[in-house]
Amino acid sequence: MRIFGKVRHRPSASWRQATDRAFTLIGDGRYDDAGALLTRAADLEPWLSESWFNLALLHKFRHDWEQARAAGLRAVALLDKESGAPDWWNVGIAATALQDWPLARRAWQAYGLKVPGGGQQSPASNSEPVGMELGSAAVRLSPEGEAEVVWGRRLDPARMEVLSIPLPSSGRRWGEVVLHDGVPNGERITAAGPSYPVFDEIELWAPSPVPTWVVLLEAATEADRDALEQLASDAGFAAEDWSSSVRLLCRACSESRMESDEGDGEHLDPHDHSEPGHPGPLGHRTAGELWVPERECGLAAPAGLVRGLLDGWVADSPDSREWRDLEEVC
Repeated sequence: MRIFGKVRHRPSASWRQATDRAFTLIGDGRYDDAGALLTRAADLEPWLSESWFNLALLHKFRHDWEQARAAGLRAVALLDKESGAPDWWNVGIAATALQDWPLARRAWQAYGLKVPGGGQQSPASNSEPVGMELGSAAVRLSPEGEAEVVWGRRLDPARMEVLSIPLPSSGRRWGEVVLHDGVPNGERITAAGPSYPVFDEIELWAPSPVPTWVVLLEAATEADRDALEQLASDAGFAAEDWSSSVRLLCRACSESRMESDEGDGEHLDPHDHSEPGHPGPLGHRTAGELWVPERECGLAAPAGLVRGLLDGWVADSPDSREWRDLEEVC
């Protein structure tokens, strides 16, 4: 097959050696050294889409979005097939990071996804994709650090709005939008049956102005706890019982196909690595009784509203509810 007047052929041994060595260096975090090798490989075989795909991938790892977009466009220009290639997905991520919406739309459509409201002559073609209805998923925040998997709403193939209240160690807040990778790294299965992919965060795309608070509750029943979560939701913000929603998992468990319940009932979740006396389902069990009134709760609400929410929650049932030790943590 001829592309731009060149005969397409199998890559040379030098190309393969440089590429293999580069990905070993990428695995070690040596991006500059890997970049030199991948640039050499592209010089050796400029007619291979894989040469530019690999460079685009490296620039994505480095969060160098201008270079990722440029290399990605060179890769897709050399593709043999019209749609479905992962090269287009990398272009879409880079375009989304740069808010290059016309290119992002083109990339998702070329990959084979339906993007509403965006003919080439339509004013919407210059705006960010909306209404793709990709549903819920989970995202692993800070995947290279103290990783935490939280729930979110997919805005498009590369962005997710965080709907859980992340722990302060993640450095993320409720309502933030994160850019995430395209290949799932794990799966969560709900009690009702559906499974949801877990994507790795690449970087923060849009910060949230809403701070995160931690508070200790005395909630006599689960219904009392639920009432606070509903009260916060009705106000347009969020509350989350970290005592039951947080599970401490090893990396192998986190990146596998996992059930997403919190280990209710007598069965002890073998994947829950928390300990008695610490956050997590195992840490809040007592002999013969599953509910412990003292709960550690995360709250996402403005400073001027958070105490009013808690006071209103107590006022609705003062005999069964109490709060103390409110602290802003993120």
